[in-house]
Amino acid sequence: METFIIDVPVPSMGATVSELSVILIKVQPGDKVTKGQRLADLESDKSAFEFESPCDGTVNAVLGKPGATMTSGDVFLRLETNDESLRHLQSKAVVGSVAPAAPAVAKSAGNVIWTPKATKAAQEAGLDPSAITDIEATGPGNRVTSDDVQRYIERRRG
Repeated sequence: METFIIDVPVPSMGATVSELSVILIKVQPGDKVTKGQRLADLESDKSAFEFESPCDGTVNAVLGKPGATMTSGDVFLRLETNDESLRHLQSKAVVGSVAPAAPAVAKSAGNVIWTPKATKAAQEAGLDPSAITDIEATGPGNRVTSDDVQRYIERRRG
């Protein structure tokens, strides 16, 4: 059976969520994956979830990066597969000839990266995340989590 490369997009999480942060990537180019296998952990301002493979195949390229904020529909990774039900996702890019665009980095202040959920928590508390430079980031990759924001607020209240 003929194989082809598909562009696996960042999933849509509904009408009100368009940005997702990449928490952790579990695969790399060359890895064989099965349908339903956990590829990555993603987080919106409302929840975190496991991003699963839509089919069996081989990882061709990973465009998402830990700490990056991606928009629903952005190409997260490319898979080589023979699953004809996903032919509509066939990549139009010629892999290897054009470097993929780097995804946008999450909002950052100083040397920390804010998750969408942390940004929302700060804004709901009347704070400007871009102005906060003394928050302790305990998430992976020096990321500010919503728990970090709560601790920051409690510390300020004294």
